[in-house]
Amino acid sequence: MGVFVYLPLVLPLTALPIARLAEQHLHPRRAARLLTTVAVILASCSLVCLGLLVVVGTAQLPGNPLPDGWSDPEVREAVPHDAFAGKASILALVVVTAACGFTVHRHYRFRARAHRALAGLPGGDVAVLPDDVPYAYALPGSPGRVMVSTALLASLEPAEHRALFAHERAHLAGRHHRLLLATRLAGCVNPLLWPLLGALVYSTERWADEDAARVTGDRRLTARAVGKAALVSRPVPGGAAFAAFAAAGPVPRRVAALLGPVPPDRGWPPALTPAGVAALVAAAGTTVSALSALNAAVALFLVLEAATPL
Repeated sequence: MGVFVYLPLVLPLTALPIARLAEQHLHPRRAARLLTTVAVILASCSLVCLGLLVVVGTAQLPGNPLPDGWSDPEVREAVPHDAFAGKASILALVVVTAACGFTVHRHYRFRARAHRALAGLPGGDVAVLPDDVPYAYALPGSPGRVMVSTALLASLEPAEHRALFAHERAHLAGRHHRLLLATRLAGCVNPLLWPLLGALVYSTERWADEDAARVTGDRRLTARAVGKAALVSRPVPGGAAFAAFAAAGPVPRRVAALLGPVPPDRGWPPALTPAGVAALVAAAGTTVSALSALNAAVALFLVLEAATPL
């Protein structure tokens, strides 16, 4: 295993530059998908290597269910630093499992509570809730619905309602809740990936902004709706896992982007630009992380197979 088992735990650092630059230099749709893909792959590699270390640590515990040969001195010598890293990884895996479980539980608990609140309301993809707290968010489900309070609708002009609904429908159509949940879970697995979540939140909001501007055909109207909603909107308790209109992401930057031209929809930034270099670094780090995890898994398998009596 050697150093390869530890590389995926630190290689998420290679994704930090693209987390900052993707939202500035890529189309928001491509930035969101790139950030999610990088986060999921890097987190998966980290989890695999953490699991490998847990196997090593478990082999040192008395009464473990593993074959006796796995804790022989020869195996311990073949797997470096097993005494400390192996046992510490057991606690780390418990923390990761608890954090992921809490995140998933909170996500689906809020969804269930929101769907119960819809009971008795008219059907359709827009649900207007009589509430003095101004908010709007996209509630995924079968089917997904746009949740908006009467207070927020009252603060916007009728023409701006169309931008609001188009924005939230874009969140549902793009399955942004899945991207956000996957990246949030990646951050629970490896805290070095948390900066990617902030960049993803902004990118999904910008993605929905651009779709809303395209539907309304008026970028200034959409920018005005985003800005006005930001002045009055309040966060929904427990709704942090979902995209909320003008409640997530730096609103002044979103408004400025809407007042500018449509961003170019290119698949990859030019190689000789800061964003291009950052994307290449992230891609290289992701590739090395995957290869390191595979190398460590194969090495541990061969060592334990050799140590296990037939």
